[in-house]
Amino acid sequence: MMRRDTSRARGARRRGAALALAAAALLTFGLSGAPARAGTVGGGSVNAAFADAAHAYGVPQQVLESVCYLEGRLSAHSGQPSIDNGYGCMNLVKNDKTDTLDQAAKLTGLSVSALQHDTAANIRGGAAVLRAAALTLAPKLPATLAGWYGPIAAYSHASSRSVAGMYADAAFQLIQTGFSGTADDGSQVTLAPQAVMPDKSKLDSVPLAPAALPAGCTQDSNVDYPSAVDCVVPTTYDCNTVSGACTYQSSNRPTSFALYDVTIHDIEGTAADAISTFQDINSGVSVHYVVDSDGTVYQTLREKDIAYHAGNFWYNEHAVGIEHAGIDATGYQWYNATEYLASAKLTAYLLNKYNIPLDHAHINSHGTTPSPTVGTSPNHVDPGKYWLWDYYFGLIHSLGVAYPTGNTPAAGLFRVDPSSDQAPDGPNGTETTANNSFFTLYTGPSTKDAVIPGAPGTDPTDETTNVETQMPYYSLASQPDQAGTGMTMYEIWYGENDQLGNSTPSYSADAKKAWLAVPAGSAVPVHSYVVSLKPSTAGATIGVYGRPTTDASDIIGTAPTGSLWAAPKSVFEDGTKNLWFGIDYNHREAWVPSSEVTVIDWY
Repeated sequence: MMRRDTSRARGARRRGAALALAAAALLTFGLSGAPARAGTVGGGSVNAAFADAAHAYGVPQQVLESVCYLEGRLSAHSGQPSIDNGYGCMNLVKNDKTDTLDQAAKLTGLSVSALQHDTAANIRGGAAVLRAAALTLAPKLPATLAGWYGPIAAYSHASSRSVAGMYADAAFQLIQTGFSGTADDGSQVTLAPQAVMPDKSKLDSVPLAPAALPAGCTQDSNVDYPSAVDCVVPTTYDCNTVSGACTYQSSNRPTSFALYDVTIHDIEGTAADAISTFQDINSGVSVHYVVDSDGTVYQTLREKDIAYHAGNFWYNEHAVGIEHAGIDATGYQWYNATEYLASAKLTAYLLNKYNIPLDHAHINSHGTTPSPTVGTSPNHVDPGKYWLWDYYFGLIHSLGVAYPTGNTPAAGLFRVDPSSDQAPDGPNGTETTANNSFFTLYTGPSTKDAVIPGAPGTDPTDETTNVETQMPYYSLASQPDQAGTGMTMYEIWYGENDQLGNSTPSYSADAKKAWLAVPAGSAVPVHSYVVSLKPSTAGATIGVYGRPTTDASDIIGTAPTGSLWAAPKSVFEDGTKNLWFGIDYNHREAWVPSSEVTVIDWY
């Protein structure tokens, strides 16, 4: 979500868009006793369906299994269509850009209903579409498994060749490493590892399905990121040169301001919504890139310029912002494999270009970005609990970006790395509500204890009582959950928003000890400094800042002497030699000056 915070005006604009949900359909394997549908191929196991489809259409069974696993983890997931209106584990789609659902019906003679509702039919339809894709690239089907790289890339329905290639890479990685999973009918599907090197010679011939360009956008080479569509706003939107409405500040980053971060947002709507907003000079907001659910990347501002996107002007100066199609409260219905792949490729490019580390301290979210002052709190919460950080970082790493290395991680340092954050669990590369990257804090070492004080109500996007995965924290103690859930409780210092229940509520935070509930085995070592806080003046209160600037108005909370924190990054205050440490204060990052810090361990 976009937010403006500048020296000229500090304010916020939040936009929303209604999400029209597709009607859910029940996908089955032909349940015992259920009447047969016309045109279905029910009966038999999913393994038999793969074998039959492979034989009928000449598509290797390994290809069908890998695509079904990549798109839907072998599951129909209660019939919910994907964000691009795709059905079944083979993601047969029908939207304004692609229609493989009707294509499959024509090629197989099966009804559309069968392809949507019957998994065996869906696999057969996917095989027919893959065969057709192969025959558009060559007069004969590929003679080897390696030759199916091009048809799989075409099957992705991607709008750019780079994303199509990433899709095929992901499918072949599954073939190379093998996998085992359980289908909806209880069948165990096992693909043994295959020593195969994909033949990528047909990738340049893969037909693309480009989306219609929004007004004000062109497909040219006048962009920073080579795969982006040019939607860069005109210089008349520059706040440095106009006195009226404007949306950004021209600059010459990283010369004018060092680039430390990439900030991940969701739009609270569609890519078209975002582009329309950024092209409105009266909106007061901007961002550098927009990523659509089909993998299209739009550039709306030069990387060198300062966008108004983070709700904290210091972060605006030092970050590249990326908006994603989606709504934070229902991110599981939006964030899909194609969007993640396209965004990962863009972020990998930015990390390499600006030498930014691959970790959550430097690839932050709008939700981990602090407000600069108590008066402007709270900042936004996107992309929310359904953005899968471990999965996302793994995609970036697979593109050749190394994880940070250093000394053996200090004892007590950990990050949450749960199975719910590893990969989309839903159909067609989408997520379910089981995907989750937020974890709750309690007042004692039991999940039966009270949740720590926070914002009133039950807003699922609230960030006052939880943490995101991948952010480092320092554990003072740990023990099994006394409630017997099998989770492990970790005691940490946490900046609690305990003043929100006052008669005059305030977002000023107070650091207290709290217990974080983590799924068993999900706390893993992480590289970070460990710092102990001390006042520079005896008896003084230690202020925690919303940005690394020496300004008392930027104090957003306090912490006691001797409290211990993970500090995954440090910077010099702009124009000075004052060193600041970024600490993971609560759900969000915050800052303390080095004059009030003792480094007790590192990496």
